Amino acid sequence: MNLTPEFTLEKVRAQFNALHQSYNDLPVTFFDGPGGSQVPESVLEAMVSYLSHYNSNLGAPYFSSQVTTDLVTQARQACQSLLNAPTSDSIIFGANMTTLTFSLSRAISRDWQAGDEVIVTALDHYANVSSWQQAAHDKQASVKVAQINEQDGSLDVEHLLSLVSTKTRLIALTLASNTTGSIVDVAPVIEAAKQVGARVYIDAVHYAPHHLIDVQALDCDFLVCSAYKFFGPHIGIAYMHPKWVQTLQPYKVEPAPELGPARFETGTQSFEALAGLVATIDYLAQWGEGGESLRTRLEQSFAIYNQHESQLSAYFLAKLGSLPQAKLYGRDYADSSARTPTFALTFERLTPTEVAKALGELNICLGAGHFYALGLVRQLGLEDGVVRIGMMHYNTKQEIDRLFEALTELLER
Repeated sequence: MNLTPEFTLEKVRAQFNALHQSYNDLPVTFFDGPGGSQVPESVLEAMVSYLSHYNSNLGAPYFSSQVTTDLVTQARQACQSLLNAPTSDSIIFGANMTTLTFSLSRAISRDWQAGDEVIVTALDHYANVSSWQQAAHDKQASVKVAQINEQDGSLDVEHLLSLVSTKTRLIALTLASNTTGSIVDVAPVIEAAKQVGARVYIDAVHYAPHHLIDVQALDCDFLVCSAYKFFGPHIGIAYMHPKWVQTLQPYKVEPAPELGPARFETGTQSFEALAGLVATIDYLAQWGEGGESLRTRLEQSFAIYNQHESQLSAYFLAKLGSLPQAKLYGRDYADSSARTPTFALTFERLTPTEVAKALGELNICLGAGHFYALGLVRQLGLEDGVVRIGMMHYNTKQEIDRLFEALTELLER
């Protein structure tokens, strides 16, 4: 018997306390998902339960320490299902994606030499750019930057491929832009990297809330994401291909573990965040067929999210057509395989900051600026950045209506 509930927005939104609050007697609408999603009650309960009953460190001969040890294993296994990793020993935890990337960049760049080359992109969040620029500088390697297609805010993959050479040691790129929402076809990049023996480091932070990741299908060397972007707590997750887990030499404290993913994890982990992470992945899988594997339930649930988010994108873009004062930077169609429901806009006679501030006063929560996508805003010549409107699967068409009513009134003043 199938006990899986039918997906409805009412059932989704009922799980988020933040979506039902008012502030200064006004309703609250969250369009800043790319900056951090809201968190369901089940995740909060899991974190509180761990802290209130089992808070301890690893390796001690008492019950709560054993619970904590088991929790770490459970979290790795849950992330294995989320990313379709071949083994849970490929999963590494850290404070966030940025911290993990800086840490891993030191291990990955250990054997770089003067004359080696690294490729980054103008589409990326600079967590996946600055880390490699600084690692390359330390080793006297050079950095090449792949440009964006200015017409649709996507990565110019052909330009990136033209930069690959026998000197390329690493290619760092994103699966989806955190600013324009454009999804990147990384397959030809990974194939080109393999031809010259280069490693590929993928930033999946913005992609992970919207599409289910399959690292085995991607066949990448490294992939990173952050749970607070997909309805969880603040914790970073890294996938490392099994061939690198034991061969890379991390910078670590003696006598930290010599084997397995823990050798890359510095200090004591946030175990309460790991408890929340397990609950987050269960939340994401809840619309799948009951009794199936966690991975299968995730696949079925994400198919539902993709359908709903495509509808949100189509509705948003149709509404945007009624605002000639707005300019969209990104793909102007709603296909969820080509974009996430994240939109970068500028407006005539109003700066992005002015628009975001005016909407914020109405509790329509979104951001303005560069969002650490410095290469993108610089190539587009957007000194003031953009207004970013980012939706999640808990957003509604009614919320989009409220947004455009507010924008229309603001632009008519």
